[in-house]
Amino acid sequence: MKTIVVYKSKYGYTKCYAEWIAEELRCDIKENAALGDILGYDAVICGGGCYAGSINGAKLLTKNLAKLSGKRLILFAVGSNSGADKDIVPFWDKALTPEQQKQIAHFYLRGGFDYGRLNGGDRLLMNLLKARLKKQKDPDEETRGLLAAYETPVDFTDKERLKELLEYVGKE
Repeated sequence: MKTIVVYKSKYGYTKCYAEWIAEELRCDIKENAALGDILGYDAVICGGGCYAGSINGAKLLTKNLAKLSGKRLILFAVGSNSGADKDIVPFWDKALTPEQQKQIAHFYLRGGFDYGRLNGGDRLLMNLLKARLKKQKDPDEETRGLLAAYETPVDFTDKERLKELLEYVGKE
């Protein structure tokens, strides 16, 4: 099966996972791919960061489902939260329609957070989130961890997190 990993990465966490996947599968890899770049492949693994309920680069798959018919489509989203079901199920329901969820295998991978590296727009959004989180009367452990990460960067990338995705790709 001819496979390619395509990705969009703002801060490096998605790029890290994409490179690990391509290395494990010994397949091609391309950043900022276009439709023409993936048509010659049997399987397309697409990755991007989570931003306000969407996935950077996911439109390459979601807007071209008809043109990608017959291909194995896999999407991985990289974000800073833990990926607990209470957070990730609503995220997928917002990011992908029910039909897209049936056609595109999807996986969540935990990345990291470095406030000092954010661009202006992302910094503004994260400041709004920070203000909202600080108002919580009894924050949970994850909320406390995110607030602490504004001062001390965190990186949760880990090859072990790829296990489920790689097992899925290996199934025919």
